Amino acid sequence: MERAPVNRLRSKAVSRRRRPWRIVTAFDHYIKAVLPNGLTIVLRENHAAPVASLWIWYRVGSRNEHPGMTGAAHWVEHLLFKGTPRYTESEMDRLISREGGARNGMTWIDWTTYYETLPADKIDLALDIEADRMVNALIEPADVRNERAVILNERRGAENSPTFRLFEEVQAAAFKVHPYGHEVIGYLCDLESMTRDELLSFYRTYYAPNNAVLALAGDFEAEDMLARIARRFGRLKPAMRIPRVSAVEPDQTGERRVIVKGEGATNYVLLAFRSVPATHPDFFPLVALDSVLCGASGLSFTGAVATNRTSRLSQALVDTGLAADVAGGVSPTIDPYLYILFATLQPGSDIDALERALWAELDRVRRRPVSQDELDKAIKQTKAQFVFGAESVTNQAFWLGFSEMCADYGWFYTYLDRLSAVTLQDVQRVANTYLSRDRATVGYYLGQG
Repeated sequence: MERAPVNRLRSKAVSRRRRPWRIVTAFDHYIKAVLPNGLTIVLRENHAAPVASLWIWYRVGSRNEHPGMTGAAHWVEHLLFKGTPRYTESEMDRLISREGGARNGMTWIDWTTYYETLPADKIDLALDIEADRMVNALIEPADVRNERAVILNERRGAENSPTFRLFEEVQAAAFKVHPYGHEVIGYLCDLESMTRDELLSFYRTYYAPNNAVLALAGDFEAEDMLARIARRFGRLKPAMRIPRVSAVEPDQTGERRVIVKGEGATNYVLLAFRSVPATHPDFFPLVALDSVLCGASGLSFTGAVATNRTSRLSQALVDTGLAADVAGGVSPTIDPYLYILFATLQPGSDIDALERALWAELDRVRRRPVSQDELDKAIKQTKAQFVFGAESVTNQAFWLGFSEMCADYGWFYTYLDRLSAVTLQDVQRVANTYLSRDRATVGYYLGQG
């Protein structure tokens, strides 16, 4: 693709001498720029509708926590909705609602993000709110107490879910060193003991322009928007030191197993294989393999998932009456994470027989290549889901920022091409490399109801 020169940006409203930002990339209505304080800005113009969506991403998630502070990233996310001296919680809600907008936030293992989608001529409101709470969140003692109760209830509610309990145990068994081994919500003991000062310190450590990416898509002129962003965020001071995650998980050299017992009459089997980060050459072949085994997925946190009834594992496990449902997934992450296969036992079925059938299908895909027609179908369905998950302005802005968290925008921009380039040999190679028993952590949930 021919890249447009930087000087072809559409708006000429800002004098070159007054531009504090540095353009990193500019092509096809996309711009990536960096402010002197380290804030990364990614913009994509889309004039199809008078709407704009802003996402502010922070490079902090459960990956950045240590024992005693598990759940801190998620807790701080809650607290940033409580407001600042300028914008109280009720004021933020009132202003966004008055303009017909929507807002929310979420925390995951690699990042925390907040977004607002508004009429394009009202997007300055989102810029003002996010610039303010990047550095001025109150984190009042009363709010810490109230949110502690809320998050403890979330934690206890999650513990009532067999699938949460099973995945938490499998996750902990799969990682011995890396902080990917604990859930985003954190451990109960840490949620009960963490202090307001610890949460405030966590916020001041990670919430800074040089640890953030501002992603914005919609109906605006790029250079004018850069100036509006710079006016609000350019004066914010960068963090002096952002701790680096240096943990490297040792190689797994044998199968690990966990058994969880609890309430309910349903049993589950979970296989978790040590996987690769989003930037690894094997990531896209693994996406294709997952589509063959489990059906297409758009990989988005906001997109839809297609039916998997024609996938290999559905035919082998669901159609034969062994399982009520089967699913899988590979996630784009910074460090090597997990490829998951998950099956819900059909009432009256034998859980050992279900696991044997699951391994038999994995052995089959390892021994014999899938057919070209099968791979073509899987890739076509996955591409359709990916495109569907990037249609709205809100999802486009999501992908702009998400890509910067785990790789860069080029990862997203070339996603379809790299998926299309996956070959039968690639699929069989990654099946043999990653679907081995020595890389697996196997979990059973046995309902006692």
